[in-house]
Amino acid sequence: MRVDHPCPDLRHPAAHRPGHGDPDWAAMRHVLVVRPDNVGDVLMTGPVFRALRAAAPHARLTLLASPAGAAAAALLPEVDDVVTASVSWQQLDLVPGADPDADLVADLAARGLDAAVVLTSFSQSPWPAAEVARRAGVPVRVGTSKEFGGGLLTHWVPAPPDEEHQVDRMLGTLAAVGVPSRGHTLHARVPDDAYVPTALAGTRYAVVAPGASCPSRRWPAERFAAVARTLAADGLVVAVTGTEREADLVHAVAGDVGVPLAGGLGLGDLAAVLADAEVVVANNSGGVHLADAVGAPVVELFAGTETVGQYAPRSTRAEVLTRPVSCAPCRQLACPFAQECLDIGPDEVVAAARRLRALAFG
Repeated sequence: MRVDHPCPDLRHPAAHRPGHGDPDWAAMRHVLVVRPDNVGDVLMTGPVFRALRAAAPHARLTLLASPAGAAAAALLPEVDDVVTASVSWQQLDLVPGADPDADLVADLAARGLDAAVVLTSFSQSPWPAAEVARRAGVPVRVGTSKEFGGGLLTHWVPAPPDEEHQVDRMLGTLAAVGVPSRGHTLHARVPDDAYVPTALAGTRYAVVAPGASCPSRRWPAERFAAVARTLAADGLVVAVTGTEREADLVHAVAGDVGVPLAGGLGLGDLAAVLADAEVVVANNSGGVHLADAVGAPVVELFAGTETVGQYAPRSTRAEVLTRPVSCAPCRQLACPFAQECLDIGPDEVVAAARRLRALAFG
């Protein structure tokens, strides 16, 4: 039988109490931040790195990222180094009896880390990453969890409500161990050598991004195409972006009016393209967080896979469109129903795009 304890210090004697025994961040020389997730998740760690840079001004700040998320680290000004790893706790085909994290433990141990900050979403556990850090000899290990985990974390922060925004959740973890926030907005730098396609250079353009990591998050392609046609009729060049695997989708949406950009842009190039867009229209995806981080006005089509409050853009130049449904948040890869959460017409999306353009450009 599970017992919920209202007082985390009673449940877990080693639980950290804010203000008591905070780490000496100013004395640290090397801090690891663990976030082995996707591009959008890494971009949302930007405020965490800003806060750590201020609290530990002499420390090297290293990010432990997945292969998918590592590219985003180059866009975060405060990140000094990246460790890229396919961590064991995200693998489904592990060999029984093997030690899949041995190389990662050795790598981290060789870096002389003073602290590891394990960042998780509401549904993730910090304990596997905390165990890797413990094995690597990291003396200070900070994380948030709902469950007891022994001494794997030296500073265990009780979990906030599930609906709290991911940025606020992460900054709350730091605040509990003596690291104050330095702002909640996202910021990504655009590389000086970023490539912007010739078809966009010197033009007024919109970006339409119809892809997403799973089918349940994708607004219908024909509706994206209708939006692209209307934005083109409004006098904008319309760039349609996506990965190489999304080439068919990108070309279908671009049709005869758009500039298809499937797989031809690195993440830094995409940042440059988004930064100069008059408006971005996209599904709930890493592209939305990147647009938010470079200050682009964004219309987000938000599926019911997650809670809007957890992942919405931080910028005031954003409109999130969704429909309330009883099955949300479903966290399904594919919708078994009629995707009613995305039952949004092209005219509503175009109206939102026009409002944002009017605010930005008059």
